[in-house]
Amino acid sequence: MKKPSVIVFDVNETLSDMSAMAERFTETGAPASLAKLWFATLLRDGFALTVAGDNPGFARIGAEALRGLLPGAGIDKSLEEAVGHIMAGMESLGLHPDVAAGVGALKAEGYRLITLTNGSTQIAEELFAPVGILDQFEALLSVEQAPAWKPNPAAYSYAAGVCRTSPEQMLLVAVHPWDIHGAARAGLQTAWLNRTGAAYPAYFSAPDLTLTALTDLPGALRSATH
Repeated sequence: MKKPSVIVFDVNETLSDMSAMAERFTETGAPASLAKLWFATLLRDGFALTVAGDNPGFARIGAEALRGLLPGAGIDKSLEEAVGHIMAGMESLGLHPDVAAGVGALKAEGYRLITLTNGSTQIAEELFAPVGILDQFEALLSVEQAPAWKPNPAAYSYAAGVCRTSPEQMLLVAVHPWDIHGAARAGLQTAWLNRTGAAYPAYFSAPDLTLTALTDLPGALRSATH
């Protein structure tokens, strides 16, 4: 693979540790297991709307998905109180332990760093500012300003346009195989951050690199690129 000039980070789950969202559900009386179903439902409906030609708001879909899932889930608050409490959790997440060091090492090696999220740029700002890495990023991008959500090719093209570079000069880092596939189809190089030890789905385009921690990426790039 060729050495990229721009590294593009997905945010939700890739950089942010969303395990705390399970506690938000239990604090409303709902089961912790509902957190994963909720996020999967949010993504499913966002993708469906994107395919239909819409560009939906992440938070709006998240709240509406909760309104569909929480009734009957044993909540001990009003529905709107529970929705508000859970959605507020997205604004108070922390980073995975390897993120700050990994970002710093990549910046030190001269890479341009940006984010591209299906959520809002505010979430990224609130993740990065407390640990002092906000200034490591050239731009925090959201599909809210793009023609479509990832993994639509238009989302990655939007990021390339903002960076004034070609997709081939960019490397996407993500935990989501669907994001890796979309980026690869759009011409980006890819690095799959496999935090869970899961098998990579064979029906998606294979990543150029596979990592278990972001801190491994600088060395992997030195070994794999020319």
